[in-house]
Amino acid sequence: MLNVWLCLLVCIGIVTAEDGSQAWLRYAPVPQASSYQSLPSSIVALNSTRSSPVYTAGQELQRGVKGILGKQLSVNSTGKSESTIVVGTLNAYQEVFGNLDDADDLEEDGFYLSIEDSKVLIIGQNERGALYGAFEYLSRIAQEMFETGSSISNPHAPIRWTNEWDNMDGSIERGFAGPSIFLKNGYVTDNITRVTEYARLLASIRINGIIVNNVNANATLLSSRNIEGLGRLADAMRPYGIQLGISLNFASPHDFGGLDTFDPLDPEVDAWWANITNKIYSRVPDMAGYLVKANSEGQPGPLTYNRTLADGANMFAKAVEPHGGIVMFRAFVYDNHISYSNWTADRANAAVDFFNGLDGKFDENVVVQIKYGPIDFQVREPPSPLFSALRNTSVAIELQVTQEYLGQQCHLVYLAPLWKEIFEFDLRADSRPSKVKEIFSGERFRRPLGGSAAVVNVGTNTTWLGSHLAMSNLYAYGIMAWDPSIEPEAVLQNWIRLTFGFDRQVMDTITDMSMKSWPAYENYTGNLGIQTLTDILYTHYGPNPASQDNNGWGQWTRADQFSIGMDRTVKNGTGNAGQYPPEIARTFENIDTTPDNLLLWFHHVPYTQPLKSGKTVIQHFYDAHYEGAATAQSFVKQWDSLEGQIDAERFKEIQFRQVYQAGHALVWRDFINEFYRNLSSIPDEAKRVGHHPYRIEAENMTLIGYRRQAVTPAPAASGYTAIVTTSNGTAGTATTNISFSGTFDIAVNYFDLIGGKAKYELSLSNRTVGTWAGDLEDKLGHAPSTFLDGHSATRITFKSVQVQAGDILKVVGQPDGIELAPLDYISFLPPGVVD
Repeated sequence: MLNVWLCLLVCIGIVTAEDGSQAWLRYAPVPQASSYQSLPSSIVALNSTRSSPVYTAGQELQRGVKGILGKQLSVNSTGKSESTIVVGTLNAYQEVFGNLDDADDLEEDGFYLSIEDSKVLIIGQNERGALYGAFEYLSRIAQEMFETGSSISNPHAPIRWTNEWDNMDGSIERGFAGPSIFLKNGYVTDNITRVTEYARLLASIRINGIIVNNVNANATLLSSRNIEGLGRLADAMRPYGIQLGISLNFASPHDFGGLDTFDPLDPEVDAWWANITNKIYSRVPDMAGYLVKANSEGQPGPLTYNRTLADGANMFAKAVEPHGGIVMFRAFVYDNHISYSNWTADRANAAVDFFNGLDGKFDENVVVQIKYGPIDFQVREPPSPLFSALRNTSVAIELQVTQEYLGQQCHLVYLAPLWKEIFEFDLRADSRPSKVKEIFSGERFRRPLGGSAAVVNVGTNTTWLGSHLAMSNLYAYGIMAWDPSIEPEAVLQNWIRLTFGFDRQVMDTITDMSMKSWPAYENYTGNLGIQTLTDILYTHYGPNPASQDNNGWGQWTRADQFSIGMDRTVKNGTGNAGQYPPEIARTFENIDTTPDNLLLWFHHVPYTQPLKSGKTVIQHFYDAHYEGAATAQSFVKQWDSLEGQIDAERFKEIQFRQVYQAGHALVWRDFINEFYRNLSSIPDEAKRVGHHPYRIEAENMTLIGYRRQAVTPAPAASGYTAIVTTSNGTAGTATTNISFSGTFDIAVNYFDLIGGKAKYELSLSNRTVGTWAGDLEDKLGHAPSTFLDGHSATRITFKSVQVQAGDILKVVGQPDGIELAPLDYISFLPPGVVD
């Protein structure tokens, strides 16, 4: 026995490579396994049907106990023993073992977990609940939580879904981790292995539904071949208690079904939807229901026929009601051609405006799915006022795990603290406590349905989301959808233990990085409530605040040379503040009571407007962007400190992204600060903006085969200019003489475009310092760019390079395709300095 234990310790001590595919379900051996003395000797799963979640729970318990504790337990569907794990539904347990009074308070999907010495009871109100209880038990022992006792866990809300934005061709809108695991070449995929693995991950965090296709839906999903394919997906997910749902294109009866209308009040249209719905349910009898995006961003909907949004939602609700299905109807309805010249126009008003007068007119199986804020997944927004406006309608909150506006999984941004702020916000409806989490659960307004949906967009990448650290957001979403009262740091630390193990330094470092990440990203992108200052007309990734104004999309900052911010007051502006209940409206209406972090969301002010901190708005911008970028730099050093504590594969992959984020944070910092300094003509009090003494601008070097290239937008390049090769077939050379000596980190800022993979070599007096290629499109999942801009701008750094006065710095760029080996600048940085 001693030899076995020593062998186990040796195995634990070896940090083996991992690809991230098991996520938090690694079931790695725990260091203190021997302290769990009273391990049960068998498992009784009270259902032997292979498609049953209870059967799955038995298999999962066997797999987990073997991995975590090193003991193989038998699994049976019958048996009584004082040393066993019993898993099943409450009804099944009582039929075999008699009453279990302690579980009387179980609600749908809830579970009772009792650990007493070698006897473990995992009892679900239904089969799904039993599976959730099994995963909870395994999570506890995987984290060395061996305490005895019993507890009941019930869900905060019945609906806990993910929305996958997968297209029929296999691409994914806002997907940053490879192609779809559900769809390929116009059809549902034949290979469902990855789907089963994903269902297992989601079940372990108590998700109970997946919408498998894009809300910008393609009607061909309703073909007979694809309905059969949906059946395969449902079959794969059913053992994990995951119900399949689909997004619908409102115009399907016309575009796909051959009718001359898609009017929701036309009897032929109603009959068409009833018929297609029956066909789907005949193959997928437990389908969760439909998700519908209508009359938004060019999508068809009931307003096309002057019908109400309720008319449209209820048409689908009637089709699924006989089957027990629900309709999630998105509140993301707005006009994307609103007039910028109209001071009172405001996209943030759209949800309340479009749903005005419809409260109580939706069928009982309709749930209005509301984005957490009034615009679109920004780095900071107030809660949508629609949560407090719909008192007689079931609602769900829509979150986004995929980081569309928030670094696209190339920047570490732990989102749970953002969600927590929204959940806990008290809207004070009728001057009574009305936290957002109590509204979307159905509790506050006594609604029968409610819950949450998160856009997740997993792909074929082994890390699921393209980034190991981004998986903390998926884990946190599931745990907080079940229990939004839990603190983000506690969720995070559970995830760290399950994903990376028990090392104290690993725990402290990842916790610190993650908890700092959202504030840092907010600081170097867009602060004071101005939104994420990304390019809204292109990739939603890099900086470009100018793209937000003077267009019909309504994500405006209304920045001019004197002032900035949206006036959303009732007195002078768009009236958005008045959409909130009176107590909250008064707070936002008054500039003195509006918190600084939402100042520019609700008020249009001069750049010299003082904040509660005493700084002016413009100086806060300068300082915050420097502070945020500095925090991103610190992440690199923090992560590097973990070398040897984490397996090499994951360590290097995360290290690469942290280095990239540190460089791109500087792009953000310089772009935003330069833009607003130029616009306002107000200098930075600290004299940092536009002052970069360590940089050598590429356009000022001696160029052979290179030429200067103006960059648009200009602040994307230091000095507003880059260099590119004169053709795509000839290498370029940029040289200059160095007049200083010492040890430096040499940072090169360049542009990495999709459509080519240029190669570069950096040398000092013919001593090669480093080589690299413009191949980030193969290494990062962000939406790439074909232009020299804030999306493609990046940097590479070579550490601790010895430099002698008189050295000749040379960069040779070999173009490829449309990527003409573009260069921006080279920095010689003394130790500890970031330019």
